[in-house]
Amino acid sequence: MNDLERRYLRLLRAYPAEYRRARGAEIVGTYLDLAATGRRWPSPADAADLVRGGVRQRLRATGAADLIPGVRLAAVLALLTGTALAAVWSVLELRPPAPYWGVPALGPVATLGAGVWVAWLLPALALAVDSARWARRAIGLALLLTVAVVPVAELAGLPRPPLFTLLPQAALGLVALALPDRLSLPVRLAMPLTAVGAAAATELLYAREDHYYYGWTSIEIILGMGRSLLAVTLLLAIGLLVVGDRRGGWAALTLLTPIGLLLLQDLVRSGAAYLPVGRNAAFSGLALAATTVTLLGTAALGAAVALSARAGRRTIPS
Repeated sequence: MNDLERRYLRLLRAYPAEYRRARGAEIVGTYLDLAATGRRWPSPADAADLVRGGVRQRLRATGAADLIPGVRLAAVLALLTGTALAAVWSVLELRPPAPYWGVPALGPVATLGAGVWVAWLLPALALAVDSARWARRAIGLALLLTVAVVPVAELAGLPRPPLFTLLPQAALGLVALALPDRLSLPVRLAMPLTAVGAAAATELLYAREDHYYYGWTSIEIILGMGRSLLAVTLLLAIGLLVVGDRRGGWAALTLLTPIGLLLLQDLVRSGAAYLPVGRNAAFSGLALAATTVTLLGTAALGAAVALSARAGRRTIPS
């Protein structure tokens, strides 16, 4: 057994034990046959494919197989929302604050976020040419930049977008990584059209303003997106449930954390003023609320999977 085979076998642990015994040798053999000569490590694409397959089989084994289509639906909604937000911020970043504001800017753009938001538009372009794999890679790159912009800005002493814009964007991106390999043409075209529409609407709404900085306007945009995503998700969940389809419910549970982070200001705002960004909630309150929302959203999804698995086992005849 060579190093490559051993490493594929380690990745195979993502699958349930019974599945590994039945088909493990076949799966590993297929990957080894397709691997380049002399390769010692599985490619990132192969590793991700094995892990996704393992998670899928484990969900099927627990009776929660309908979670997978729900997560895929949530991924599409998450990417649509993330794309719209990225387009809005990209336009507004081109209007840095006036010098007399005394707020640091970065030349022709407001902050380092200009590059981050452009990166978030790349997945929509990848999907426009029918490449879900490249779209997922672009999402991964955008996630890395979203995380990296915080320490880079601190070390360089340069302005960056506030965390109340970065956190929900990262959460939406994590969900969007579950994009299905195949999407219909209308869904694929909806991504770039969403970006164009959001950018055009932002340009129209703020045409009279020659400067911008992340303040109360940003909070209103974030809250508006959160409320819209919540409304669409609930309508889909109810509509699909009426016809006996539980995808919408799973999508709603999957999006619970991103929606909560988008609505963070609503959750913690108590009327206290935070002068740098208008009527913004205190940072300590936001940090606590963000942690709570993330933990509760993850726990709710996990509890739903566990309950579904228990219900599935009860329906299996002995």
